[in-house]
Amino acid sequence: MGIVGIANAQDALPAGVTAIKAAPPSKDHPLQELYSGWYFRTPETQALQQDDFDNPGFLWVEKGEELWSTVDGKAGKSCASCHNDAATSMRGVGAQMPKWDAKLKRPLTLEQRINLCRKENMQAKEWKWESDQMLSMTAYVRHQSRGMPVNVQIDGPMKEWMERGKKLYYTRVGQLNMSCANCHEANYGKYIRADHLSQGQSNGFPTYRLKWQKLGSLHRRFKGCMKNIRAKPYKRGSDEFVALEIYLAHRGRGLQVETPAVRQ
Repeated sequence: MGIVGIANAQDALPAGVTAIKAAPPSKDHPLQELYSGWYFRTPETQALQQDDFDNPGFLWVEKGEELWSTVDGKAGKSCASCHNDAATSMRGVGAQMPKWDAKLKRPLTLEQRINLCRKENMQAKEWKWESDQMLSMTAYVRHQSRGMPVNVQIDGPMKEWMERGKKLYYTRVGQLNMSCANCHEANYGKYIRADHLSQGQSNGFPTYRLKWQKLGSLHRRFKGCMKNIRAKPYKRGSDEFVALEIYLAHRGRGLQVETPAVRQ
């Protein structure tokens, strides 16, 4: 598919990455080439992600760094108590999420893993999915993988979840009778509602959206898309959204983590 009307994407890159496109991870992949959402943004929005000083998402990354070493809960621990320096211990973690948990016998998103640690290891109160604390910590942890390729596991017990997410991706829902694929596979690059449709890749989340005027989670974006097609959204952290997140990560394997990305 030809992509037109997108300026400057070939001339510059977001900070911290060396490429904004990648070859499909398999021959049967539905896309001929993978493009980061940054490729489809206006030059003004792209510029915000080219310099960390200008990137508003770094307010949450900095807050996450502060929370990393903040003691919380009855156990008197912080994240750093167990994991030490995040730049070392968390390097590559965000690129592999969601990840299978053998004890729980299910995949966990980064948000779910953080709350599990808070509950079991810190004996602290769990954070709400879209709270500033959770957004800050997920941004900080995933930022440690910036520039690394997305590499989610899709074999073994994860295969069933990936297939479930794939089914959701192609299922038409809502009053407009649309699926994720209708926009992000069949029509990416086209101009709609004063914006270019992207491939709907997840490598930049949590992402700062100008529309939101703050950082937001991938599951918030899922809910927004479902509302746009007049469908009843699933809840953040639901099995449906976890499966969809796994499938999206699979679709984008090879794209580099950009967190915190900036989008429109």
